Amino acid sequence: MDEESVDRSEGFGERLLGVLLDRARLVPPQLIAPLIAEEVAGIGGRDVSILLQDYAQELLVPLAGRNLHMGQPQPVGDSPAGRAFLRAHVVEVPQAHGGVRMYLPLLDGSDQVGVMALTLDAVGDDDRRLLCRLAGLVADLLVTKSAYTDQFFQARRREPMSVSAEIQWALLPPLSMCVPQVEVAGILEPAYRVAGDSFDYALNDSILHAAVIDAMGHGLDAAVMATIAIGAYRHARRVFVSLEEKYAYMDDAVSREFGPDHFVTAQLMHLNIATGELALVNAGHPAPLLVRDGRVVRQLESATTLPVGFGGERPRIRQHMLQQGDRVLCYTDGIIEEHVGDGELYGEERLIRCVNRLGEQSSEGVRADLRRLSHTLKAERGGRTSDDATLFMIEWHGGAADHLAVLD
Repeated sequence: MDEESVDRSEGFGERLLGVLLDRARLVPPQLIAPLIAEEVAGIGGRDVSILLQDYAQELLVPLAGRNLHMGQPQPVGDSPAGRAFLRAHVVEVPQAHGGVRMYLPLLDGSDQVGVMALTLDAVGDDDRRLLCRLAGLVADLLVTKSAYTDQFFQARRREPMSVSAEIQWALLPPLSMCVPQVEVAGILEPAYRVAGDSFDYALNDSILHAAVIDAMGHGLDAAVMATIAIGAYRHARRVFVSLEEKYAYMDDAVSREFGPDHFVTAQLMHLNIATGELALVNAGHPAPLLVRDGRVVRQLESATTLPVGFGGERPRIRQHMLQQGDRVLCYTDGIIEEHVGDGELYGEERLIRCVNRLGEQSSEGVRADLRRLSHTLKAERGGRTSDDATLFMIEWHGGAADHLAVLD
């Protein structure tokens, strides 16, 4: 194409997004949400709210700020804002006195940050396109600015948080990731008192690296042990590629720091997102469940290696082959070792029945389905979570994503 024929004129939508970007660079964190409200007003939007997910994944909580509409927190499970959040699509609600209330998911990559709500007199396709792009920019700005302030973290808290939980939440990657070939999601309970459970993942080229851990004990000791285990895992992941070396690095770090009387159980995985080949190391952890068409078909068994920190021998790796649409559900023992009303342990059989029962319902995506499973399990345990209880799910789709790098 001739350079002179390229149209570089600035359209209305580009000007709006460009002005927001230009101003946001120097705006302090507490003024980001008011700035967004001001820009939305420029296209006729009113009653702008920025709603962030609380740590327990139960409510969407409004941010306070000048020009922002401060309503009540919205339930994630049963509200227009919650539907937009869980399903990651725009929800439009006609208003009794005219206009349309729009709820736009705030997606940073594919991790749900929250929801932006606003009201327009009328909504057309141009409005939807511009606002969806604006919502993507808003999500990125909120995530970027959150590194410089506690305001957004404080808004998400609905009850006091322990120091150990503070450490664990700072340690976590985004709670979900979605690319065409694979999706992942994780959830921690109890959200405000979690200590020794954690998970981590990274997508490096065609390999999804994932780990779920459970450090022994409770409180700060467990949180510190989990931090060292995850730190060693990330270091090994960024230097080596083999599961054996990851295990060895974690084992050495935990044993050197804590001695022979402390340990961390772990699941370490490599998933080739192009082929569905799954390599698994089980270091004293409950075996993951393979979920196919909404039902548990089997445990993903592997030869159990000693927990991290015991100086175990070279771990044995088990290979599994996934089918497109398969889900791998990892969990920590706090899920199945909670005592229920009859005094018995909740147990793996009850977990499997719960997964199968929920699998009969229509899927709303990995993130929403895992949240529903976590909250259902908690209800079946009588609302009790005396030990950390973590769920982590992978759904494999396969295929390629190269076309996404080609501009239309």
